[in-house]
Amino acid sequence: MPVRTRNLIALTVLTIAAAVATEASAQKKYDPGASDAEIRIGNIMPYSGPASSYSVIGKTEAAYFDKINAEGGINGRKINFISYDDAYSPPKAIEQARKLVESDEVLLIFQSLGTPSNSAIMKYMNAKKVPQLFVASGATKFGDPKNFPWTMGFQPNYQSEGHIYAKYIKEHFPNSKIAVFWQNDDAGKDQFKGLKDGLGDKADMIIADKSYEVSDPSIDSQIVALHDSGADIFFSWAAPKGSAQAIRKVGELGWKPKFFLANTATTIASVLKPAGLEYSKGIISTNYIKDPTDPTWKDDPGVKKWREFMDKYYPEGDKTNANNAYAYVESQAMVQVLKQCGDNLTRENVMKQATNLKDFTSDMLLPGISINTSPDDYFPIEQMQLMRFNGEAWELFGPIIIGEVGHEASH
Repeated sequence: MPVRTRNLIALTVLTIAAAVATEASAQKKYDPGASDAEIRIGNIMPYSGPASSYSVIGKTEAAYFDKINAEGGINGRKINFISYDDAYSPPKAIEQARKLVESDEVLLIFQSLGTPSNSAIMKYMNAKKVPQLFVASGATKFGDPKNFPWTMGFQPNYQSEGHIYAKYIKEHFPNSKIAVFWQNDDAGKDQFKGLKDGLGDKADMIIADKSYEVSDPSIDSQIVALHDSGADIFFSWAAPKGSAQAIRKVGELGWKPKFFLANTATTIASVLKPAGLEYSKGIISTNYIKDPTDPTWKDDPGVKKWREFMDKYYPEGDKTNANNAYAYVESQAMVQVLKQCGDNLTRENVMKQATNLKDFTSDMLLPGISINTSPDDYFPIEQMQLMRFNGEAWELFGPIIIGEVGHEASH
């Protein structure tokens, strides 16, 4: 073979090899926080401060990612979960978000908790174009793709929840008088708005309302004033500690209203037990997650799987605390998004996949509830079911109800 031909063949082989190599590296795309070996995920939790009972959420998520790593990671990459305490303080949340993005160089921030903290970091995250994904808050503002395309909530939004209660009250107690106890922040205002909007022309059923600050040591005077209003329906829209205090005070006053409780404060372990189970009987709330204390799910394969996970990866975790089930669902959704990303681990693709979840479900979601998103629908879960506490466990009743707020807002 002439030298020239041999060189030509060698050159062709080299060219093909180079093209294949380029194609392989073209398929792998990384932003800060991602590599062949790992995916760095940031998180902000109130491990201390007035909302610290929520901190188990961060602990369960860390345990779930340990499980994923033990099973080989996601597409061969291990998750490096970096979680910081903000004590439920917005200035501290900003500090931690900057640290995660600028020092730790995380790919995204997942499940940072609380409406005040997430509101504080939202502009920063969007300016930096870093996903603020599956925010642990039901505030409706976290589903606004037009103005905040890098921020997405997860759980049913508070206004949806308010609509669901309003629907139920109008149907069953149309002549009642309502008293509302609410948290003086975006979360409380959002929930209250949902109830008022849902009641529509019957909004004058609300005859009294009192707010409180999360840091308030006592809320007794507010509850006494609401009791004195003559209302026969009582709403508590408060963080776990405030809700526990409200339940106890209503009980101590011997007041027996129809009691509705925000679904973010329904854990038996951190709310109902401290308040007194005898005072909690008959309370109505909503859910979209299987409650591990509900005997209905005793032999459910999904709940069994969750229990096995808790035993192996978070043995000190409380299996009666619904927050541990909530964190598990969130983590499964996060893993699904990263699986869908394949080898394109850019922040843009993370958002693209997060906005393309189709009928995704988890071991711990109620039957009939699934996760769906689209580029103009940033509300992953919009269905819920009512439940009532029987003194020992929550019992679901009625059909799955769609809280239509977010959907209409985003179309």
